[in-house]
Formats: sequence, C-alpha cells, structure tokens
Amino acid sequence: MSTRFKFVPAVCVAFGLLSSSLVLAQGTLMGDGIIKVKSSYSMGETIVRIKQDIAAKGIMFFSEVDQAQLAANAGIKLRPSTLLTFGNPPLGTQFITANPQAGLDWPVRLLVQQDEKGDVWAVYTDFAWIARRHGITDREAQFVTASGVVASITSSIKAN
Repeated sequence: MSTRFKFVPAVCVAFGLLSSSLVLAQGTLMGDGIIKVKSSYSMGETIVRIKQDIAAKGIMFFSEVDQAQLAANAGIKLRPSTLLTFGNPPLGTQFITANPQAGLDWPVRLLVQQDEKGDVWAVYTDFAWIARRHGITDREAQFVTASGVVASITSSIKAN
C-alpha cells in the first residue's frame, strides 16, 4: 500500500469512524451491504481505470471474469457484467484468520455492470457488513483500511 493510503485509516481510526461512513461519501450503501458507485465511463474504460488504480497501489490483481461473455457462450443474453478480484494478502488473510469462513468474501470482489439505462456501476460488498456477517470484531483497523482502499479505487471512476 502506498504512503498516501496509510493516512486514511489512521484518521478514520482516530475519529472512530466505521467503514460504512467512508463508503457513504463514495457511493450508495444498500441495506443488504451492497455499495454501488456510478461510473463516469463506459464499461471498458471503467475496467481499465480500476485495474490501473489497483496496479498503481501495488495491490495484487487476481482475475477478470466477463460474465456477459460466459452467458453468451451458454446462449443467454446478459447486460455487460465483469467481476474483478484483487487484494492484499497480508491484509486480507487477517480476516480469514479471524474466521476461516470469511474466505467466502476475500479476495475483494468488485462487479462492474451496466444497467438497463446504459449506466455503468462498480458494485462491492461493504466491509463493515462483511465483518458483521462473519462475527469479526477484532480487526476494525484492518476493515477501515480495506474500506478506504476500495473507496479510493472506486473514486477513480466515480461520476460527479
């Protein structure tokens, strides 16, 4: 993680902010723990920008799954939808050591999808919601860090 992102978690912890507070400034938090960030760009440009930001931060990129192409190969029509997985193992594995079932939610999954109006969205699961889902109560600083990083990544595409 670059030096500029060490600042965000330190400030958030100092002020006692939860990760949900970070994401509300970046996107829309739904009641089901889903955060949606509207992109200013096309599907292709959104994916390129997100992957560039991940690389610039020194985060490992694991996979890109074009779900619409998989659906097309199965004879099913699906609006553009691409799942990106990435993470920082020294950080992410701390959640798994707290509860091995947290491996269901790590590495980070970010879905880039196009809605029926043609708008492009980056969608991911709120890390505070993941913590509650897995009963993880002793990794607050790590969840705040992860929330700050994904909020920063999605800010690279966020519509005004």
